[in-house]
Amino acid sequence: MGMFKKVWWFIGGLALFFSGTKAAAQAQNIPQQTETQWVDSVYNAMTRQQQIGQLLMVAAYSNRGPEHAAEIENLIEEYHLGGLIFFQGGPVRQARLTNRYQAASQLPLLVAMDAEWGLAMRLDSTLRFPDAMTLGAITNNQLVYNMGAEVARQCRRLGVHVNFAPVADVNSNAANPVIGFRSFGQNKHNVTAKARAYMKGMQDNKVLATGKHFPGHGDTDADSHLTLPVVKHNMSRLKEQELFPFERLIQDSLGSVMVAHLYIPALDSAQNTPTTLSPNVINGLLKKEMGFKGLIFTDALNMQGVAKYYKPGQIEVKALQAGNDVLLFPQDVPAAVAAITKALKRKKINAQALEQSVKKVLQTKYRLGLTQPQSVNLDNLLYDLNQPGGKALRLNLYRNAMTVVNNRQKLLPFKVVDSTYFASLTLGQGPGNAFQQTLSRYAPFQHFNLPRLKQANSQKQGQLARRYSQMFQRLRHFEVVVIGLHGISRRPKNNYGLNKDQELLIKELARYTNVVLVHFGSPYALKPFGNLPTILCAYEDLPETQRLAAEALFGGIACKGRLPVGAGPFIPQGAGQSTPWLGRLHHALPEEQGMDARLLQRIDAIAQEAIDTRATPGCQIIVARNGAVVYEKYFGHFTYDKHQPVTFETVYDLASITKVAATLQAIMFLEERKAIDLDRRLFQYMPALRRTNKKNLTLRNILTHQAGLQPYIPFWKRTVGDSTTQEQFYRPFPEGPYTLEVGPGLYGHSLLKDSIWNWTIEADLREKRRRRDPYDYKYSDMGFYIMQRLAAERLAQPMEAFVDQNFYKPLGLSTLTYLPLCSYPISRITPTEQDTYFRNYQVRGMVHDQGAAMYGGIAGHAGLFSNAWDLATLMQMNLQDGYYGGTRYFKKGTVQRFSQKQFDENRR
Repeated sequence: MGMFKKVWWFIGGLALFFSGTKAAAQAQNIPQQTETQWVDSVYNAMTRQQQIGQLLMVAAYSNRGPEHAAEIENLIEEYHLGGLIFFQGGPVRQARLTNRYQAASQLPLLVAMDAEWGLAMRLDSTLRFPDAMTLGAITNNQLVYNMGAEVARQCRRLGVHVNFAPVADVNSNAANPVIGFRSFGQNKHNVTAKARAYMKGMQDNKVLATGKHFPGHGDTDADSHLTLPVVKHNMSRLKEQELFPFERLIQDSLGSVMVAHLYIPALDSAQNTPTTLSPNVINGLLKKEMGFKGLIFTDALNMQGVAKYYKPGQIEVKALQAGNDVLLFPQDVPAAVAAITKALKRKKINAQALEQSVKKVLQTKYRLGLTQPQSVNLDNLLYDLNQPGGKALRLNLYRNAMTVVNNRQKLLPFKVVDSTYFASLTLGQGPGNAFQQTLSRYAPFQHFNLPRLKQANSQKQGQLARRYSQMFQRLRHFEVVVIGLHGISRRPKNNYGLNKDQELLIKELARYTNVVLVHFGSPYALKPFGNLPTILCAYEDLPETQRLAAEALFGGIACKGRLPVGAGPFIPQGAGQSTPWLGRLHHALPEEQGMDARLLQRIDAIAQEAIDTRATPGCQIIVARNGAVVYEKYFGHFTYDKHQPVTFETVYDLASITKVAATLQAIMFLEERKAIDLDRRLFQYMPALRRTNKKNLTLRNILTHQAGLQPYIPFWKRTVGDSTTQEQFYRPFPEGPYTLEVGPGLYGHSLLKDSIWNWTIEADLREKRRRRDPYDYKYSDMGFYIMQRLAAERLAQPMEAFVDQNFYKPLGLSTLTYLPLCSYPISRITPTEQDTYFRNYQVRGMVHDQGAAMYGGIAGHAGLFSNAWDLATLMQMNLQDGYYGGTRYFKKGTVQRFSQKQFDENRR
């Protein structure tokens, strides 16, 4: 510890909120005298070289070898560095190096990162939050605050104290090659509000925020990493636009500022003098005129915007002369220290100004709790940096950024899905992408894909152009074509990666059909499409944004975003139309719905155990809460031989779920329209039953399984006795009246359904102890043969046709159906059993239930097929009291009446 030992006893141990002003510090109840004493005692114990070292922040990497680590450690020990800025690498490696470097430093290092969109800007295995441009579309600034708080939590967990964010540049130049998507947009008020929210979120959680790139890098057309950009605006314009966000943030306790490498003659006309090295800009404008008292960082001093004009050492001296506090990324530390020492001796650097800068660094360390040895705990580090809450916030940010730019034809959100002829085309994505997969969850789509047109020889270009022309001919006849535009560059170079063939295809299609353009990239790249009537901007091209965009098109989520920048004369900044949530299912993370992802992950083990113990070869599992799917996975295979894996497309026999998913839907429809009364006797609706033992049954008792019906009657056994009996009912080939396919090589007589109906009606009721006693609950299939026929008679059409026309098709349920082989290939349907006693084949594509099979595959108690998503959609409509997708399928209260307990002694 050396000369610093004598000051350690004076540590308060507090990690306090950083403020750039004394007043703000007092407002936070910071013990000002104690802080001053600590700063003074540490400063007074330092040598001049140690004081100079506190102003140096050197670049460190965790993806480089031991030589680099040794070099950094040596600089810390020999030159007493005040801080490090970490760049590329991984979080665990960085944490280990942080501990090594902190142990080598006499005074805790101030650790910084460029983490504008989170740690993932520099590190692998961490969460990548949205770009600032994406955040600029969000209308709820509290979400941006929350992001700042979460980024701060992750930074502190990794031992990082300073985040070089937010970017406060107003990006008024669409051709800006270095800011662009890093800015919150072109509206100074929106930029200020977003930057303030991000700043507050970080500083309220003990991470120093840094407003950059002062005095404003938004209207440049050159990259300061490569050259010195020129900003030609006069002082009036600078104050009105570029300086506006910085002024407001400084007034609101901004902790630090980073000065850009810009040449702005209105501020300093000295030739080749970047703002970073300008006393007029820093000492004059920033400190005196704007009153900033926080920490001032240079931008990286290895950037060509400054390095091409001045040598190492010379740069650092001029930076301190200009009024900077911390010299970021000096190229040559020994040269810098030597030059600064020499300048101090020659009084070219004011010693009092140096003291103020060093004390500001020490003050910052005090307020960030860096008054005692620092160490990053490596236990559970990766989990802590990727907690579910952070993932949920990230998804919610992208969700809230979705922007319906144009909706002139009021197509969005899509409500009618059963009578619309949909196609989708993705430009720059192959088949199976998340966007098209999600579209298929809402409506029947035909999907098409075209690759990006990259630079190629003329022959290949010609082939691709012909493919575009052929695609136009295929798509022009669809009613709605949803086009996903992918592979868009974030840089303005080469028109953001767009090409004329793509533009031409999209515009030509829009002349013949309803084109909905979904744009996965920079909003600036929307400029060629300003005349399209329907545009959704998703800003970034990720699996999550692809899913969210598809959900937005169908009202699975509401759209609230507004464009943070303009894109030509027809798409102004601020464009955007709000669209509602239509009650359709959408994806969310469990934590968004008050659930625990770790708990839901136990389902994986249960499903795998079922497969391993051969309880089932595979399954689909969906968990939804509050209209949000929080878990959706597919396990195993169709059969135990593991030839075909289960996917979203896989279809299952729903068996007795048919009772609720088909029959009950029809019954509820009839009841709410007073076409039936659940408490009237059966013969009053079906006079043919007047002389049977079923005549006095009520519908309510049948539906609650307490009507006294037999649980199950194996009708098939009556048809397969001796060969004569079997021949009476079946033939191996369809001939004459034998047209009812019960299974391969088994065709039933057309009157077989009548036989089953008669056997149902003639069946005895269950016995009971006393004649006057009511029947108790006993689950039964038999009542649903009756319910099916009753529904058909009251509806004046087959029940299966009614539910398909009134529920399944309007809901967009492409797999929920009877007789699935009429709708999709058998390759999508799982087998249900190896029948060795009746049909003698592997039952696949035909209903498992023997009675339903003999009934033609369509029965009230069995016969429906579906995948998990379509079934979940139907059930969600019921959970929402009959509302889904902007349509009310049942009157309010109907589902509630049917889903509540009907009798005290019967839970059904």
